[in-house]
Amino acid sequence: MSIRGLKKTQPKTFKVKVITMDAEMEFSCEVLDQEIPKEDPVSFRFLAKFYPEKVEEELLQEITQHLFFLQVKKQILDEEIYCSPEATVLLASYAVQAKYGDYDPNFHEPGFLAQDELLPKRVLRQYQMTADMWEEKISAWYAEHRGIARDEAEMNYLKIAQDLEMYGVNYFPIQNKSDTDLLLGVDAKGIHVYSINNRFSPNKSFEWSGIRNISYSEKELTIKPLDKKAEVFKFFSSQLKVNKLILQLCIGNHDLFMRRRKVDSIEIQQMKAQAREEKARKKMENQRLAREKQLREEAERAKEELERRLFQLEDEARQANEALLRSQETAELLAEKAQIAEEEAKLLAQNAAEAEQERQRLEMAALKTKEEKRLMEQKMREAELIAVKLVKESDRRAKEAERLKQDLHEAREAERKAKQKLLDVTRLKYPHVARYPHHSPAETRDVNFDKGSVKMDLKDVDLKRLSFEIERERYRNTPKM
Repeated sequence: MSIRGLKKTQPKTFKVKVITMDAEMEFSCEVLDQEIPKEDPVSFRFLAKFYPEKVEEELLQEITQHLFFLQVKKQILDEEIYCSPEATVLLASYAVQAKYGDYDPNFHEPGFLAQDELLPKRVLRQYQMTADMWEEKISAWYAEHRGIARDEAEMNYLKIAQDLEMYGVNYFPIQNKSDTDLLLGVDAKGIHVYSINNRFSPNKSFEWSGIRNISYSEKELTIKPLDKKAEVFKFFSSQLKVNKLILQLCIGNHDLFMRRRKVDSIEIQQMKAQAREEKARKKMENQRLAREKQLREEAERAKEELERRLFQLEDEARQANEALLRSQETAELLAEKAQIAEEEAKLLAQNAAEAEQERQRLEMAALKTKEEKRLMEQKMREAELIAVKLVKESDRRAKEAERLKQDLHEAREAERKAKQKLLDVTRLKYPHVARYPHHSPAETRDVNFDKGSVKMDLKDVDLKRLSFEIERERYRNTPKM
């Protein structure tokens, strides 16, 4: 025997691609006796062949539930399973919850569902609504699902879908003895016969518990009821492969139907117990995460409120500081005006005194000659008028100075209140800041001003006396009748 003959012959292989609802896998398989399609790679779709009656009890593993959810969702979107428009919106909201988690208006802005296929095209054509309007309706339901985990949202989706009329039904075209075209539906509950144009309401149904035997011979299939007196139902299919597929589905669904109604095996019981423990663990974990998220959100809100309050206090402090600066500027301006008015009043008083002295001098000079006296009287009258005007102006200035002093006092009081308000605001923001020292306003200028006012009063008495003397002299010089 040659060495070459001892070498093991390498088996022929072909490429296979398995496509699931959310992934694809490629690998090689050995060629046995089966016929191999000519495509390269050979594609297989990994789908659920038999549908559960109660998804919540039968879908034990999370990955199984997720893949089955994607399969049913695609069938609804492709209109293989009919769903009313209202139910499609609710199902879409659960699908969004499963994909995106809890709704957050700050993160999920308008248009975030633009790239997602969520509704059947039939529903979109049925209503004259824009994509934004549909998104708004879906988001309204989506916001209600806050706190629901992905697996729980998928389960809620499936629990609604399992109650739809076309859920889990495989349809096949058949003919009865009269060559009438019909549809045969096989699902988890039994066998159903439909009119060719109506897939919702079956004309006749055979539950698995009432079927004794199913058989086929070439193109003819026979359903024998458990009740021997009942009529045997026969139908025909033009394709032998279809008949084999129908028989396989019937056998598989019937076997599952009977198995569901028996006590679970120890293996199934263990799997269900593990599934319950896993769900309980995940539920507790989700609750813990939800609590942590809630606490985090509350902390964020508290932080934002503190920042807002701090900003408000800073703004109030800034406004109080500006008010204090304005009060200080006003007080300084009023003090300057009061000083100017006081100086003007003193100057007017000095001018009035000088006018009085000039009048007295003129009065003495008027005694020299009559003409001089007449001229002197005229000048004295003019001087008297000027003196009266000056006295009035002095009084007005004195009153104005008094008013300015009052305004200065009020401005200083406002300044004091502004300082107090700034101190109060600063205490709220910085509690360790010490109090502002209080100062009593000075009153020196007021005293000086009062002395000036007393001086003005004395000059006013002298002017009245001078006026009286002039009138008396005029009376003496009046010719006697």
